[in-house]
Amino acid sequence: MSASRLPFYLTFAAVVAVLCANAVANALIGAAFAALMYRRVRYGEKLCFPPVKLPLGIFFTLTVAAVAFSGHSWHEGWPGIRKFYLCLVLLLVPSTFRTLGEVWALVAGLVGTMTVSAGISLWQFWRKWEQAAALHQNFREYYTPQRITGFTSHWMTLSGEEMIILLLLAALLLFAARRRGAWGLAACGVAIGLSLVLGYTRSMWMGTALGLAYLLFLWRPWALLALPAIAAVLFVANPAGVGDRMRSIQQPAGDMDSNQFRVVCRRAAWEMIKAHPLLGLGPEQVKAQFKAYIPPDVPRPLPTGAYIHLHNVYLQYAAERGLPALAAFLWWLGTMFADFIVAVRRGVKGDARFVLHGAIAVMLAVLSAGWYEHNLGDGEILTLFCAVCGCAYVAKRACYTPHQ
Repeated sequence: MSASRLPFYLTFAAVVAVLCANAVANALIGAAFAALMYRRVRYGEKLCFPPVKLPLGIFFTLTVAAVAFSGHSWHEGWPGIRKFYLCLVLLLVPSTFRTLGEVWALVAGLVGTMTVSAGISLWQFWRKWEQAAALHQNFREYYTPQRITGFTSHWMTLSGEEMIILLLLAALLLFAARRRGAWGLAACGVAIGLSLVLGYTRSMWMGTALGLAYLLFLWRPWALLALPAIAAVLFVANPAGVGDRMRSIQQPAGDMDSNQFRVVCRRAAWEMIKAHPLLGLGPEQVKAQFKAYIPPDVPRPLPTGAYIHLHNVYLQYAAERGLPALAAFLWWLGTMFADFIVAVRRGVKGDARFVLHGAIAVMLAVLSAGWYEHNLGDGEILTLFCAVCGCAYVAKRACYTPHQ
């Protein structure tokens, strides 16, 4: 291993490790940054931070201000500030990845690791099926509150990771110049997709479908017909209650499905935003002060649900950090999305095509799923998201570097 490539190897390992050991990934991010800074000071190596420093910096500054003026201790608001550490991945990937071949290898590594996690989740699913049968309980009632997690600590994290990796894999299989091992990668995709379906996470189903629709439309528009066909089969066949879970989008089965509790979250969010439009309640204060902002006409007892955040990334940031912070957050994301769209419209070839289309699909999926879940508040999802966007900037740079 060349010492000059140490920041790359550490960054590569950090991004893959986030799928199975978040604490290890965080340590590797710090090590990669330290190694990169050493190379910068010792050898003058160039740093490549995407052109989002201004909106991201404003978002960070407003987050700090929200903590400072919240009337609560810095210790309480620190988790909201600490998450910005993970945005170092946006610097590390473009600064350490030199070729699109390295991006290809990263996607393959992510797919392989995700497949193992998905395999564990499928075993977990089988165990839960057996447990429900042994207890003579309705499987969906038994399973919905305690779903599969794979390597992660929560089913929403697992499904969010699977959504991102599936879309990257689909982009690779449809648009990559090099499709070595395609059948093996496709088999991995089947396992990951099966785990995603059995995870019962409707927001991730929606995000995945939207991202796939984008990729399929660009590849073969007629292939879009596959998505409603698959959905119809699952809906009618109802394997393991998947069809019932799909039906719950419009016809929830009481408290078992989270529809009503999300309505309460949205209504409380509007009250928080109206009361604190500029700097919000402060990071981490939504959970602590939630009950004080529930409108009086909401029936009690409240619907069953996890009232730990607002289950909507946009309302969450507006409520805890204020509307200007939400605007900066959207500016940051919008800048990256526009950069990738402009790059593909100028015409890209080779592996740059799969990386950029994959990044756009991931952004569509994550940002749409974010309306129903605080997904970018999850450290693992934020790390993966930043890595994907960083890879897209590597691809964008490669468009102007013929040897890549």
